[in-house]
Amino acid sequence: MRTDTPSPAPHAADTHDMIRVQGARENNLKDVSIEIPKRRLTVFTGVSGSGKSSLVFGTIAAESQRLINETYSTFVQGFMPTLARPEVDVLDGLTTAIIVDQERMGGNPRSTVGTATDANAMLRILFSRLGQPHIGSAQAFSFNVASISGAGAVTIERGGQAVKERREFSITGGMCPRCEGTGSVTTFDLTQLYDDSKSLNEGALTIPGYSMDGWYGRIFSGCGFFDPDKPIRKFTKKELHDLLYKEPVKIKVEGINLTYEGLIPKIQKSMLAKDVDSMQPHIRAFVERVVTFTTCPDCGGTRLNEAARSSKISGISIADACAMQISDLADWVRALDEPSVAPLLGKLQDTLDSFVKIGLGYLSLNRPSGTLSGGEAQRTKMIRHLGSSLTDVTYVFDEPTIGLHPHDIQRMNELLLQLRNKGNTVLVVEHKPETIAIADHVVDLGPGAGTAGGEVVFEGTVEGLRASGTRTGRHLDDRAHLKPTVRTPSGRLEVRGADTHNLQNVDVDIPLGVLTVVTGVAGSGKSSLIHGSVSGRDGVVTVDQGAIRGSRRSNPATYTGLLDPIRKAFAKANGVKPALFSANSEGACPACNGAGVIYTDLAMMAGVATTCEECEGKRFQASVLEYHLGGRDISEVLAMSVNEAEEFFGAGEARTPAAHKILDRLADVGLGYLTLGQPLTTLSGGERQRLKLATQMATSGGVYVLDEPTTGLHLADVEHLLALLDRLVDSGKSVIVIEHHQAVMAHADWIIDLGPGAGHDGGRIVFEGTPADLVAARSTLTGEHLAAYVGA
Repeated sequence: MRTDTPSPAPHAADTHDMIRVQGARENNLKDVSIEIPKRRLTVFTGVSGSGKSSLVFGTIAAESQRLINETYSTFVQGFMPTLARPEVDVLDGLTTAIIVDQERMGGNPRSTVGTATDANAMLRILFSRLGQPHIGSAQAFSFNVASISGAGAVTIERGGQAVKERREFSITGGMCPRCEGTGSVTTFDLTQLYDDSKSLNEGALTIPGYSMDGWYGRIFSGCGFFDPDKPIRKFTKKELHDLLYKEPVKIKVEGINLTYEGLIPKIQKSMLAKDVDSMQPHIRAFVERVVTFTTCPDCGGTRLNEAARSSKISGISIADACAMQISDLADWVRALDEPSVAPLLGKLQDTLDSFVKIGLGYLSLNRPSGTLSGGEAQRTKMIRHLGSSLTDVTYVFDEPTIGLHPHDIQRMNELLLQLRNKGNTVLVVEHKPETIAIADHVVDLGPGAGTAGGEVVFEGTVEGLRASGTRTGRHLDDRAHLKPTVRTPSGRLEVRGADTHNLQNVDVDIPLGVLTVVTGVAGSGKSSLIHGSVSGRDGVVTVDQGAIRGSRRSNPATYTGLLDPIRKAFAKANGVKPALFSANSEGACPACNGAGVIYTDLAMMAGVATTCEECEGKRFQASVLEYHLGGRDISEVLAMSVNEAEEFFGAGEARTPAAHKILDRLADVGLGYLTLGQPLTTLSGGERQRLKLATQMATSGGVYVLDEPTTGLHLADVEHLLALLDRLVDSGKSVIVIEHHQAVMAHADWIIDLGPGAGHDGGRIVFEGTPADLVAARSTLTGEHLAAYVGA
């Protein structure tokens, strides 16, 4: 017998269905308090610089990670990055956060798509079990493990006596011995390393950092392998070999034990072990001048030795498998029917299918991870989480639609919803209306950027946002219109027989003197065409999405070269030397060395940064702050926003044309709200790219190549960007933009569409012409989406 009883009160454990944030003050947030529903998809939007990343990454995700790190033992914490507690009063209801950000993947030259996603590890096990002939364990197929063998006597304690025994060991690795698993060999141009008409003491070496005044001078003078006063061209064969190639040997100089090593192995260890892009500019320039990278002749660039390449399954070696397009490799794995390794095949199959599902089926596993774009790197990191059995965690995404064609955005939306439907909380920072539209909950920050932002201006549903009248709400349904007339080209840039990566012998004429947009689905060959055939030419200025290298001491003023004219103006007005007005030089506060804060390292606990009491965070000595220009001291000038500084240096006593010119360019690219002294490490991805654009606009190139300049731009700011591109074209420049944003396509004078698909299904020109013709023809995926966008 069942009688209906009133439903019991909800269990106490089910009441925690909100992430509560109270009083968040990280970066520019102004005491933000919000409640975010769990197990829902929440999109954070707002203009670039309004505080989205500060709230999502700097507050919620950072605190979640810090609390998890504290659960590990002190020993383990010592090896983890220390995270400071964010500035917030209350953070309640947090769950484990998994961050999928846009940071480029490791610059290690040994890292590939396969090693970064564990697909290589599974393939290696597969080949070690099924490969014929059998050559060894999974290590035998790894290009990071060298083959070594050795023998010798070992001493073992037995029954209180020391017994000596002979032992042998060998490790079979897959590393190619010639290139040491990097796939390329380096040849050095010796004339760029030294001037052979001089002696070492006369400064023959032209390697950055190798001066004869410091330790290197002592080592070269005291090693006794050659005469430092003899010109290098008079060295004997042995002396030259010792200078360039000698193996490390212990030497004693002036009573101090040191190690001497030849120049070339030293450069290989210190400079060539890093990715070229992560080097300081002067080191990178030196490496590009001195070193030529060529494909390794022994392994053909596969990184593997002959034994690893000889073992095959159904006629395919592991090198062939890694070189295949992932969508093809998935089909090959699916065709293998081997019950003995069924669980492994199933897992490998799922991983490869995830690549295809997420729109990266055109990559190959041997692609170096440093060459992936920001969007590709982010999606590669997502692969790990798609098959995860974890639920009730918080996934945090930073603009997951970057680098995606409208066709691919649809697939990305499905993946985000799939993660949410498994019972996870999904937080997304996003500008694209297509992704905002699928949100269960929207948080809009603003109203402006920088100090004018940092407040929640709307919280609720997408419909509520449309009606709210906030800047995002007003622009959510913006649709660009096709231009009634397009500009006439002034010339042509010819590309003939382009075959970089997946391009299939492409011939194309890029019109000059107009705004040209190169588009196509992700992986169709846009970047290969432009970066491979256009970027290296004379007069071409390329602004790509590579990260800006800068420490917490770098800021927009130092990066753009703006600080030089400001320092000179201060020095001239006060009759002192310019070095006083640099926080990295003579003017620095002695207590904090010009950092403005004092960092206290607390080992495995989070380090503490306290404002320097002596300079009160101003970074300069008190005596320097007595010098004024136009009534302001140097610290007050660095605290100005670009717009304020533009006014300040534009007229009156402080008029400095050189500084005003740089500030004008910063305002032009929409960075008027940035303060001149804001550390580069606190800038968002979109802000960094626009900072680069402002710096490059000063160069005297006739052709500008921009790689997805709408990255990180709010809908309202896209209009400013289009106006800027128009101004560049009207001033006589040619602008080539690689872009997926339909507003930029609609605004173009000429469109080059690549496709029809990605990887080996792409690499061909599927359309060339005006946007109006593309919409009228609707013959390509881009044409269909653009027609739908402009309402044609």
